Amino acid sequence: MITAGQFYDLSVARVTENGVYLEDGKEGILLPKRFVPENVRVGDTVHVFIYHDSEGRIIATTQKPMGVVGDIVKLQVTSVTPQGAFMDWGLMKDLFVPKSQQISNMLPKGEYFVKIYLDEQTGRVAATEKIETFLQNNDLTVKENDAVSLLVYRRTDIGYLVIINQLHTGVLHFSDIYRNITAGDRFTGFIKKIRPNKTGDTFLIDVAVGTRGYERTDPESEKILELLRAHDGYLPYYDKSDPEAIYDFFGMSKKTFKMAVGKLYKDRKITLEKTGIKLAEAG
Repeated sequence: MITAGQFYDLSVARVTENGVYLEDGKEGILLPKRFVPENVRVGDTVHVFIYHDSEGRIIATTQKPMGVVGDIVKLQVTSVTPQGAFMDWGLMKDLFVPKSQQISNMLPKGEYFVKIYLDEQTGRVAATEKIETFLQNNDLTVKENDAVSLLVYRRTDIGYLVIINQLHTGVLHFSDIYRNITAGDRFTGFIKKIRPNKTGDTFLIDVAVGTRGYERTDPESEKILELLRAHDGYLPYYDKSDPEAIYDFFGMSKKTFKMAVGKLYKDRKITLEKTGIKLAEAG
């Protein structure tokens, strides 16, 4: 069964002046002419997103929205009415947030986190600002060292609260951050630590950016090598350098820098000098 709010690979049933109709087991779903790829013929398969147009008809598009049903995303409000707010999600028709699904007083041009859902009564895609009701840390689907997708939610006193795999919440501590991040950023990370809270009825999760252990230093190691090559094979940074100086130059924490340097030295790609590091082939 084809429902709105998801991507599908559908075959072309027939071609008309208005576009092509895609096979859905019924009368077909229209893919408007402006979205039809060149040289498409009957029988060809097209990757499309399904939603409802402004007149309530189910329709297809090759445009890619910023999220599908089930996703939590940060979007900007385009307009507000007494019934609710409309948000830009990358399609010609904006995403509707009913007034009853708002927590804050949404304003035009304001950016808010919402969860995209399928309205059971209308079958249309909508969004809700009440995302925390969909997040829980009681029944975990992750374990320590697992690779996960992270969405930065908001800043706290100890770091950033992040949404893990659209299901759980965790904390990315300031000590594990080696680049500038803001609410709404997405990246890959891993589960660093899981522990029960004080009452034992839920879990607290710490996360980190990248991949676990030395695998995490691979991109940083390559970055250090590139900077060494760009500076005649020598850089005046080492394990006694100021953490802020390392962050300003490399864009990474001192801890990550030391791990990356250690890996490069172990792989014999650099040599350690008294006041810096040097490319092995340059020495």
